Amino acid sequence: MIGLYAFRKEVVSAIMESGYRVWIASPDDDDAKYAYFKELGCKMVEAPLDRRGTNPLRDLALLRFYRRLLREVRPVAVLTYTIKPNVYGGIAARWAKVPQLANITGLGTAIENPGPLQKMTIAMYRFGLKRAQTVFYQNVTIKEFCKDNKIGRHGVLLPGSGVNLEWHALQPYPSQDSPVRFLFIARMMRDKGTDEFLEMAATVKSTHPQVEFHILGPCEDDYEARVAEAHARGTVVWHDYVSDVRPYMREAWCTVHPSYHEGMANVLLESAAAGRPVITTDVPGCREAVEDGVTGLLCPARNASALTAAVERFLELPYEQKVRMGIAGREKMQKEFDREIVVKAYLEEINNVL
Repeated sequence: MIGLYAFRKEVVSAIMESGYRVWIASPDDDDAKYAYFKELGCKMVEAPLDRRGTNPLRDLALLRFYRRLLREVRPVAVLTYTIKPNVYGGIAARWAKVPQLANITGLGTAIENPGPLQKMTIAMYRFGLKRAQTVFYQNVTIKEFCKDNKIGRHGVLLPGSGVNLEWHALQPYPSQDSPVRFLFIARMMRDKGTDEFLEMAATVKSTHPQVEFHILGPCEDDYEARVAEAHARGTVVWHDYVSDVRPYMREAWCTVHPSYHEGMANVLLESAAAGRPVITTDVPGCREAVEDGVTGLLCPARNASALTAAVERFLELPYEQKVRMGIAGREKMQKEFDREIVVKAYLEEINNVL
C-alpha cells in the first residue's frame, strides 16, 4: 500500500478522472494510505499477499482470491505490479479472460545470478504473463531480459515510476557553511549496499570527522544491531523509517545509493528532482537516473573502496559545481522522468484495451 501511494496514486487518480471505477486489492498495511484511496472513491479489498513468503499454500490462496475477485468485479482490465500480483494476478486474469497490464518493477537476483532461482523466476513470469495485454518495463535491461526469455508479448518501456515534480520540488542547495550531509534512503539490507555504505562512512569519517552520514529506513536481514552500533559510535545518524523524506533531502548535500540492482531507483529520481547530486552504482535501474560527472557520480557495485573514492571525489568538488550538479539533475528529471509520462502511458494502454 505504501508503494502504491508513493509511486502510483497519480495513475489511479487519472484512471478515475477518465470515468472508470477502480478496485484496489492490497494488504491493509498502512491505515492512512488505505484511507486515502477510500476517500478518493476506490473500492478497497484486503488481499492475502505475503510479499516475501515462499509458502506455496499461501500463494495458492492468493490465486484463489484473485480468481474469486475477478468473477465478482468483472473488470475491463487488471493492472498489476511486483512479482506475485503479476504472476498470480496474470493467471487469474487469463482464466477470467480479462486483459492484464503488468508492470515489472525489477527482477533482482533473477538477472544477477543464473541458476535454479533464475529458472524458477523466468518460468513463473513466462506462465503468469503469457496472455498479458501489455508489460511495462522499468528499464532497458529488464526489457531485454524479458525479450530474450520470451516473457510477455507487447512491451512498453517506462521511466521507472517517474517522479512527481510538484511534490518533490527543487530545493535551495544548503549553504556553503552548513554541515556536509550525505543521505542514504533504503531498507537496510544487503542488496541495497548497506555493508558498503557503513564501511565507506567509517573510512570517510576517519579523515573528515565533520561530514555527516544520515540513514533513513528500517532494518532487515539482521542489520539493526550493526546500524545501531554505527549510530552509537557517531559514524552515522540513523532515523529509521520516516514518512516524508523531503525535509531530510532539503538539508542534504548529496544522496548515496549503493544498490546492487533496481527496477528504477525512486530515491535517485526524488533526490535529483529536489536538486541534489547523487552517488550511485553503475547497475541497471540506477545508472539511467544519473549522468556521470554532470548530475552525480557512478561507481561499481559491491565495492566499498570505489564508493569511498566517489564520496571523497564529491567532497573535493568546488561548492559551485555541487550546486550545478543538483540543478542539472532537476533538469534531467523534468525532461526524462516526469510522472506524467507514466500516467499517459497507462491511459494509452487502457484505451488500447477498450
